[in-house]
Amino acid sequence: MKKPNSLLQSLDARSRDIFKNIVETYLATGDPVGSRTLSKGLIQLSAASIRNVMADLTELGLLDAPHVSAGRMPTHAGLRLFVDGFLEMGEPGKEDRFEIDARLRAASRDFDTVLKEASSILSGLAGGAGLVASPTQDVPVRHVEFVPLSTGEALCVLVTEDGDVENRLVKLPKGLPHTSLVEAGNYLATRLKGRSLQEASSEIRAELLDRRAQLDEAAAELVERGLAKWSGSLPGRDRSLIIQGQANLLEDAGAAEDMERVRQLFEVLERQQGLLDILDSTREAEGVRLFIGSENSLFPLSGSSVIVAPYMNASKQVIGALGVIGPTRLNYARVIPMVDYTARMVGRVLDQRDKG
Repeated sequence: MKKPNSLLQSLDARSRDIFKNIVETYLATGDPVGSRTLSKGLIQLSAASIRNVMADLTELGLLDAPHVSAGRMPTHAGLRLFVDGFLEMGEPGKEDRFEIDARLRAASRDFDTVLKEASSILSGLAGGAGLVASPTQDVPVRHVEFVPLSTGEALCVLVTEDGDVENRLVKLPKGLPHTSLVEAGNYLATRLKGRSLQEASSEIRAELLDRRAQLDEAAAELVERGLAKWSGSLPGRDRSLIIQGQANLLEDAGAAEDMERVRQLFEVLERQQGLLDILDSTREAEGVRLFIGSENSLFPLSGSSVIVAPYMNASKQVIGALGVIGPTRLNYARVIPMVDYTARMVGRVLDQRDKG
């Protein structure tokens, strides 16, 4: 998770205390928080003093007044600041860990059952919709080459060890000589042979970035374009997305505008490729990723939060991802560690099953 930013550092102790209490009370109740609520034992200040601080926090964009009342609730920016600056993440509670472990072990007899059970666990314990993307199936590469075409493009040809062939068109850099085309193909063939794309691509990109690859600029650019084109699924290896607990998203919907946001969210859930892209974004991150409201282009209007984490095989390679979609009023202190722990346990259970 991110570290506290400069905005948090600019707040004095009083403002931080009031802001923290407002967010915690809002997350617990779902209702805007007024100065009177805070002054009754939570904050040892007068209601007038608290209102002044609340006005300052509102001007900073951290709080919002949804109605013409004195109550305030955190904005998406405020929730982000709260998560990054105030929450200390640890392991889930003992009861949550026990339930996750027991249910995943019981499901371990069947690969698909493990994934479905993980989605059900996240839905039930976190109170949102559970998402699990099936693993990518990266197969070692047998052959790779660039075949030049007369249209200023080249055909990227990749053959896996089990005989699958993927052909993708890629634009050639201007002025690319034939020798560079051959050079780029030979470079990729050497580094990919016997390895999966996932296994080798990060290493190749690091070499190109560090200029350790003995390639001219045009050949290096072509290698980058080839990797980008080959980043998708191979033919016949379509992935699935398991979603459970969508009914949970209706529980907090009361007003007409809330129902409209839920309707928009359900429409997004139907577009599975976008959700797979979100889950796959964990490949480039360390640990859990959190998107609050408009931070994710898929959910700009639905007022939702998405918490995702990768699950790995025994070699610490990311093979899939899982997560939770829920209202921005999620219990982040509980749900973030739960998503992280479930991802780790799914990877462990799948690995033990493969060995068994």
